[in-house]
Amino acid sequence: MENIKYLINERPPKITLPKKLGFGLTYTDHVFEMDYASAKGWHNPVIKPLANMSIHPATMFIHYAQAIFEGLKAFKTKTGETVIFRLDRHMTRLNNSSRRICIPEIDHTFLMNAVSELVLVDKDWIPTGEGEALYIRPFIFGNDTFLGVRPSSSYKFLILLSPVGAYYPEGFQPVKILAQDDYVRAVRKGMGECKTPANYAASLLAGQKAKEQGFTQVLWLDGIEQKYIEEVGTMNIFIQFKDEIATPKLAGSVLPGITRESVIRILKDREMNVTERLISIDEVVSEYKKGNVLRIFGTGTAAVISPVGLLSYKGFEMKFDYSLPGDLTVDLYNEITGIQRAQIDDRYNWLTYIEKKNVEV
Repeated sequence: MENIKYLINERPPKITLPKKLGFGLTYTDHVFEMDYASAKGWHNPVIKPLANMSIHPATMFIHYAQAIFEGLKAFKTKTGETVIFRLDRHMTRLNNSSRRICIPEIDHTFLMNAVSELVLVDKDWIPTGEGEALYIRPFIFGNDTFLGVRPSSSYKFLILLSPVGAYYPEGFQPVKILAQDDYVRAVRKGMGECKTPANYAASLLAGQKAKEQGFTQVLWLDGIEQKYIEEVGTMNIFIQFKDEIATPKLAGSVLPGITRESVIRILKDREMNVTERLISIDEVVSEYKKGNVLRIFGTGTAAVISPVGLLSYKGFEMKFDYSLPGDLTVDLYNEITGIQRAQIDDRYNWLTYIEKKNVEV
C-alpha cells in the first residue's frame, strides 16, 4: 500500500464549534480518500481538504447501491490524549461488509492507520462536552460509470469526520419505540448483517410512520414469520427478564453491533445471565403482563445505551420506569462512556491511543 499523502488546510488558531452540535450536522475540514482500480488495487491514499464531490450520473452505486460504511467515535481523555473506541473491531466489520457485496477488502492495518492519521490531523475538532465525540464515517462505493447490474471494477474509499452531540433529541432519556409487522427490514441470509445503505433505505417508510405517531424508532420483527424481534433501526435491542438478559441472536439479518458486543462482555464479566437467542414479541408481551420484563434497552455507536420507556405492539403499551437509583442502563452507559474517555480502567483494551502524552504519576 502506498504512503498517505497530506494536503492540509491552513486554519485559524482556534476552531469554534456550534453550541448545539446535534448529530451529523457539522464536519471537520479534511477527509481521507483512496481509489481502487482492478489493474492497480487500492492506490492514491490522500488526506485533503473537505470539498464537494463531482460524480457522473451513471456512477454505479447510485443505481445499484453497491456501497458500505462504518460508524465509530474518537474522544479526548481527561488528560488531553486522543483515543478511538474499538477501532480494530469496526475495521474488521467494514471488511466483512465489503466481502458481502463484492467490494475489494482493504488491508486491516492500513485501515486503522488511515483512520488514526485523519483524526490526528483534525483532532482540534474533537468536542469534549458531556455526550459529545468525534464521529468517524468510513465508506466505500462502486465508482464505475455503467448502467448494468454487476460489481463495479473501481471504487472510492473515504473517511468523513463529524463533531457530534447526542443522537436522539431526548439525550439519555427513555425513548418510545413501535414494534409493527406492516414492513420488514431484512431476512436471514440477506444483507441485514452488513452496514450498507440499502438496509437503511428499507427502514425509512416504517420509521417515518412511527415518528408520525410519536415514536422515536421502529423495533423490527423477523422477515420470515414476523414473529421474532430483531433490532431497532439504529441500535441492537436487549430485553431484561427477571432471570435473564436476552438479545436476538445473530443470524444474518441483525447487525453485529460493536456496542452490543461490548455490553455482552461487560454483563458476562459481572456473571449476569446473558443469552443470545430467538425472542418472540409474544413472549415479551406475555412476560410483561406477568411482571417479568424489568427493562428494555438499545445499544449502538451513536447513542451508546438507550433505555426504552415505552414499547408498543398492536396497541398494547409496555411502560418502564428508569427513575430508581442503580439502574442497569445508567450503569452500562457510565461504564462504556467512562472507558471511552479513559475515566475508568480500560481493562478490555478497547481504546486505540493515537496521541498519547507522557503523564507523570
